[in-house]
Amino acid sequence: MSIKFLAEDDRPREKFLLKGKNSLSDSELLAIIMGSGSRDETAVELARKILASVDNNWNHLSLLSVKDLMKFKGVGEVKAISIATALEIGRRRMSQEIPEKPVITSSKDAYHILRNHLSDLRTEEFWALFLNQSNRVIHMAQMTQGGINQSLVDVRVLFKTALDHFSTGMIIAHNHPSGNLKPSKEDIDITKKVKEAGNALSIQLLDHLIITQRAYISFADEGLL
Repeated sequence: MSIKFLAEDDRPREKFLLKGKNSLSDSELLAIIMGSGSRDETAVELARKILASVDNNWNHLSLLSVKDLMKFKGVGEVKAISIATALEIGRRRMSQEIPEKPVITSSKDAYHILRNHLSDLRTEEFWALFLNQSNRVIHMAQMTQGGINQSLVDVRVLFKTALDHFSTGMIIAHNHPSGNLKPSKEDIDITKKVKEAGNALSIQLLDHLIITQRAYISFADEGLL
């Protein structure tokens, strides 16, 4: 259905989904926060009126109290709290530093990130680090949780996760609760499958770590990739 045929209160949400958040005007963003308008005005019209009262400035809007916001017809306590909450989230975000994403320069870097998740487990788990072009970790995920001696991964799910995060490289890892660092045939086979799939999708498999309670082995360091 075309956006123009939707009720006006629904249009900003549909526009968000179809064109992205950057396509929305300030009044459309505020309309989504409020959710609905009044009997006489749509959410977008009400949002325009509220923003106009503060010279269309979010900083000025953040100075209004819940009682101030409730003076606008169609803004009850719930809507006023929703607006104030959204603005407070924005204020807190601006006050926080963006956490630095760790850079992987060696297998030891990857091991230091993954060991806390894998070294002390009694069953096998399969994890992955997803990296950008600068080898910075942009996402980390547990892919599977297996039994005592086996944790297989669905390669399709693995690469869907990589694509969802726009990764250009990945490091996979799993643990051996037995303490044996020697790669099994299954370990070697899954490494080969992941590498081949990565080559087809231009997502490079940089390493595969096997982690035990006391140590690890790197496929890249051992020339097994």
